This record gives sequence, structure tokens and C-alpha cells, in this order.
Amino acid sequence: MTVGKRYIGIRVSKLPYGDAAAEMRDEYSKWLPMGPAALHILLALAAEPLHGYGIMQEIARQSGGKYRIGPGTLYDNLKKLMSDGLVEESGRGASISARAVRNGDAGTTQGSDRARRYYRLSGLGRGVLAAEVTRLQGVVREARGRLRGLKPRRA
Repeated sequence: MTVGKRYIGIRVSKLPYGDAAAEMRDEYSKWLPMGPAALHILLALAAEPLHGYGIMQEIARQSGGKYRIGPGTLYDNLKKLMSDGLVEESGRGASISARAVRNGDAGTTQGSDRARRYYRLSGLGRGVLAAEVTRLQGVVREARGRLRGLKPRRA
């Protein structure tokens, strides 16, 4: 069921049919469809654990600056995602991230970084994110089909 394209560290299958679709709907239906803030938070955490400010930066980066969330929205959503088991706290002062190494910031970790809480996607969160991406692919596929069928109106 997880054969397909790879996005941000998660496998996304083609929209399943039959028993596989019913199984996926039953397993993850409690969380679908996701709101934009929760979806963006899970996407931000798909690659690596991040602290709160890092999540906000990653969301802005992934959306090209078109979607930003503030701290209130972030932490309200993180609290819910953690209580649902989709996100886990991965400790404080996590090791230097791959992104920091890529950006040349590996040597600039400050003492305050040790006090930050880091969050990571749980296995369940990864599955819910993959199911939501698959669901959204179906929505886009349906929309494209309908738009192709529309004929331009004359004024």
C-alpha cells in the first residue's frame, strides 16, 4: 500500500481502492481531513525533529512564505497532536540537525538551544500524514477532471 512517490520522507501511494481504501479510512479517519495548521506542522516534522521556532520557519519555507503560523496556533496544535499521539517530544537540546550542517550553522548552537523542546513525528503521525496527502491527491485529481470538463462561458 505504500508503493509510490516519495515526499519529504514519507511514502505516498496512489489512491487505494477496495479493501485497502476502507482499511486506510478506518485507521486514520479520526484525523482526516486535517486543518491547514496541523497538516503544515506534520509536514515540517516529516524530515527531522524541530523546536517550535524551527517548525514555524520550516512552514514558512515550505510554503514560500505564503503560509505562516504564530506561536499560539503552533502550540495549541502541537498540544492536540501530542495528545492524539501524532507528534512526540524528542527531548531537549537535540543534536545538531542536518539542516544546521547544510546551512553552515552547526558551530553556532547556543546554550539556550539545550532548553528548547524538540518535537518529532510519531509512527502514527507519519501514517496519518501519508493518508492525508493521499486524500489530497484524490481531491486534486477530481478537481482537475472537473475543470477539464468545464467549457468557457461566453459573456
